[in-house]
Amino acid sequence: MTYALRHSNPLAGNPLKTREDVEKALLDLFNPLLPAFSEGGARVSLGATAAHFDFAAADLEGFARPLWGLAPYAAGGGDFPHWPLYAKGLANGTDPEHPEYWGKVTDRDQRMVELAAIGFALRLVPQHLWDPLDERARRNVASYLLEARPHQFADNNWKFFRVMIDLGLERIGVDFDRSLTETYLRELEAFYLGDGWYRDGNVPRVDHYIPFAMHFYGLIYAALAQSDGDRKQRFREWARLFAPNIRHWFANDGGTLVFGRSMTYRFACAGFWAALAFADEEALPWGEVKGYYLRHLRWWARHPITERDGVLSIGFGYANLLMSENYNSPGSPYWAFKAFLPLALDASHPFWTTEEAPSPDFPEPSPQPQPGMVMMHTPGNVVALSSGQENLQMRFGSEKYAKFVYSSRYAFSVESDERIYEGAALDGMLAFSDDNRHFRVRETNEDARIAGNILYARWRPWNDVEVETWLTPASPWHIRIHRIRTPRPLHTAEGGFAIPRADAYRKLERIEEREGAALIIGASDFSAILDGGSSVKRQGIAQKAPPNTNLLYPKTFVPQLRAEIGSGETILMTAAIALPAPAEAARIWNTPPAFPRLAEIEDVFARGSQRVGALSWRMGP
Repeated sequence: MTYALRHSNPLAGNPLKTREDVEKALLDLFNPLLPAFSEGGARVSLGATAAHFDFAAADLEGFARPLWGLAPYAAGGGDFPHWPLYAKGLANGTDPEHPEYWGKVTDRDQRMVELAAIGFALRLVPQHLWDPLDERARRNVASYLLEARPHQFADNNWKFFRVMIDLGLERIGVDFDRSLTETYLRELEAFYLGDGWYRDGNVPRVDHYIPFAMHFYGLIYAALAQSDGDRKQRFREWARLFAPNIRHWFANDGGTLVFGRSMTYRFACAGFWAALAFADEEALPWGEVKGYYLRHLRWWARHPITERDGVLSIGFGYANLLMSENYNSPGSPYWAFKAFLPLALDASHPFWTTEEAPSPDFPEPSPQPQPGMVMMHTPGNVVALSSGQENLQMRFGSEKYAKFVYSSRYAFSVESDERIYEGAALDGMLAFSDDNRHFRVRETNEDARIAGNILYARWRPWNDVEVETWLTPASPWHIRIHRIRTPRPLHTAEGGFAIPRADAYRKLERIEEREGAALIIGASDFSAILDGGSSVKRQGIAQKAPPNTNLLYPKTFVPQLRAEIGSGETILMTAAIALPAPAEAARIWNTPPAFPRLAEIEDVFARGSQRVGALSWRMGP
């Protein structure tokens, strides 16, 4: 453990193996927030950076999000001494005459997100948040929640926020229009794709919001709603179908697939396993569920995820505003407290008493048609070949959703400037440039299909340039084939996996750059990219990516293949690999995978394929 890590992660040194360890983790992460509470208790201001919403909503975020962990802790018998502060803050924040009033809720308001946590906490621990209030404060709290409900919630997982608010209102005996709840529950069910997968609204997007939002809230509803038995059973059944699929997003070292938006929520990715426990739903054997849960928490204990004062930073593996979303305020990362949901369980529950089981071995690829992925497990890593998703709303939506490959160990990079083609990271991407300065990558897909373990996509970097891409596993390698049709010459660059780069003064890497290949051997990992017989010659390079572009490593190397292609049709054949085995690099490098013939792959699809589920709702089967 380094000096820096000891002072930038309250989880460091916590073995995170028992219920008591998890309780300690919760309190160690919460206590640094206490100095940030306002005098009236309603505002928790954690930094000077802004989100797209107002600062009052951001301060509410800092106040409310810890409740996802604190309420279960208290419900399970935990001694949290600061409930009077929270009760005072709830009273003042909902009082229009108090200077710390949170402000009126409007359509698609960030306050809706945070009121879900308050509704959940009122449902679990009303004795701490509701019972201590006087009659005027109770009227204000009830009015604030009721006035929020009829407003329009975003057409995605946000619809569950009304449901969470209603669980709290029901518990404290406040009447409300249940038809609004029923409407949103029906619309949420309409997002279901099958085999346990949802989409996150009417968009081609299937990401971590499915486990840590859609299933998380669905399982809470199944556990706490007082009626609606048929729907509660559907939510449970869909979670049982989902568990064998989402486990492929977790590596055997506890890391999870770095993919999609809101990665600053960090160990909220344990929320699905936490919700299974909370709902007493043994979708996998309890020892396996517990293993996925605790390994993920331990993985986070190894990374500098907080500021010096112990407050969670905006970022992923380290503080990094570049990768953040426009809706990330300094309080946003505390959605991670969703991971503490199992603290509501008694210590005698099998989730806590069963011995933690190791991750099963998965030697074969796992196709996942709904998110449009083929999963491969390699040592200390999980790799997802990906096609069929898009996100045009988020910053860096292409990097977060449209790369060809994602990984738990080799996190994706975002580009710091679309005008530095020569310096771009382009890990897991194929880029085109017509001026050697600006560049285009895949943003959307005209079509995306899967046949067995092979993915296909058709996409256009410009309207007059068509690219067809096939992705196939060849573990521990993967193979990409691109057919490009362009009316004019273009520069191209294709990247492999980003691996950590040592400080400049040490120069620990061994690098090989040649025609058709690039290999980078670092202190702990190696990464390589290889041309497999393209119709043009490509030059391999070891790209020093701009600093702070990768979500896990502030400095990275990315192997790339570069070439200029002419007008007409071009075929590019690529293999890429990265492993935490630098001593084995030479052996693996000298035994590349066999490249399939494009005609053979096309024949596979001619015999039958299915459209990726993320797109099928919009385009049909």
